[in-house]
Amino acid sequence: MAKPNSPPEAPPASKFWRSSIIFPAAIIFRLVLLVYGRWQDANSPLKYTDIDYLVFTDAARFVAQDRSPYDRATYRYTPLLAWILLPTSWGGWWFEFGKALFAVGDVVAGFLILRILRTTGMPPARALQFASIWLLNPMVANISTRGSSEGLLAVIVLALLWAILARYTLAAGCLLGFAVHFKIYPFIYAASMFIWLGPRGDADARRSVWSTVRHSLNRDRIILAISSFVTFMGLNMVMYNEYGAPFIEHSYTYHLTRIDHRHNFSIYNTILHLGSAESSSLATSGLRIESIAFVPQLFLATIIIPLLLAKKDLASAMLAQTFAFVTFNKVCTSQYFLWYMVFLPFYLPSSSLLKSSRRGLIALALWIFGQALWLQQGYELEMLGRSTFVPGLWLASAVFFLTNCWILGTVVSDIRAVGETVPT
Repeated sequence: MAKPNSPPEAPPASKFWRSSIIFPAAIIFRLVLLVYGRWQDANSPLKYTDIDYLVFTDAARFVAQDRSPYDRATYRYTPLLAWILLPTSWGGWWFEFGKALFAVGDVVAGFLILRILRTTGMPPARALQFASIWLLNPMVANISTRGSSEGLLAVIVLALLWAILARYTLAAGCLLGFAVHFKIYPFIYAASMFIWLGPRGDADARRSVWSTVRHSLNRDRIILAISSFVTFMGLNMVMYNEYGAPFIEHSYTYHLTRIDHRHNFSIYNTILHLGSAESSSLATSGLRIESIAFVPQLFLATIIIPLLLAKKDLASAMLAQTFAFVTFNKVCTSQYFLWYMVFLPFYLPSSSLLKSSRRGLIALALWIFGQALWLQQGYELEMLGRSTFVPGLWLASAVFFLTNCWILGTVVSDIRAVGETVPT
């Protein structure tokens, strides 16, 4: 019998929501997909393995032959990835090594999500439910087991989030530098982390400009800036010393002018296709859209959103940054969705999308519908050879873009309304 005035007992959690069940289920799910993927590759003209994985493994084979990974056309990544995947050059089942590694990254990322949620005081079963949004997500498991490296990137980004929330600033800086070297886009988090590490409360209006600047450069911010810069530049120097100018070109400068339009959900898809045609006037004009498309993207992701949200909830602010970055990016493929999905477990517990099931279902349905509409048009273009660029593919891209803008607005409004939900 409960004592008088004692708080009501929490309802018992379902026996399903236990780490001893969820994590083995996540591992088995990925093992099944790995085995099935190998079978499909051997027996179907429609391959399970992603083309990017073939690029990774070809680069790894070149490295094993003491050649440059950039001898493989379209390899646009750090040599570290090719080095990590060296076992794939050994033949046989070792070809699946990278997929298995990426799948392990998925599971480790799920563990980090659970750990971070638990540090906020969330009960174990509820934290596991939100971590399962990542761990048991078919899209996440499919993309990694097909050979996308996003699972490894998710581990790095979540380790970065955990370190900064725990005030391990030196470790956070090193992880930030490593993450940006591994794949460029995590640089957007530097702004939110820098703001989050600043002094709390309103600035004193009576301070001079110099005093305000000096006050803002606290120890944590300085450590973060220096450690991230040193790590990033140190890795770049090692790679440049090994591979020279091709490393800079393929890892960094290429992304400023890339015009990939295949499998690209971006609103820029059609104009990139036109710009890629040699006979198009866009291809010979002095100002090309692929060179300036990043302006609205970076304005939102690195300035507006950090200023509005970083002090309120760092993890959710990073979600909003990533969502804006992907939505406004000139290239947007399914793998990019994982960049922001990894932050959903931190945003959803207090979101209007979860509190209002109708609103959440509408957002999910529109997000899926936008992709399905694009994929239908893309299938007609790429598999049936029909010209669907205008109006079909362009309208599909516009629908998906507007849907994402609405969802982004909802996310920003929710974070501003809820305030700070992650302890500092």
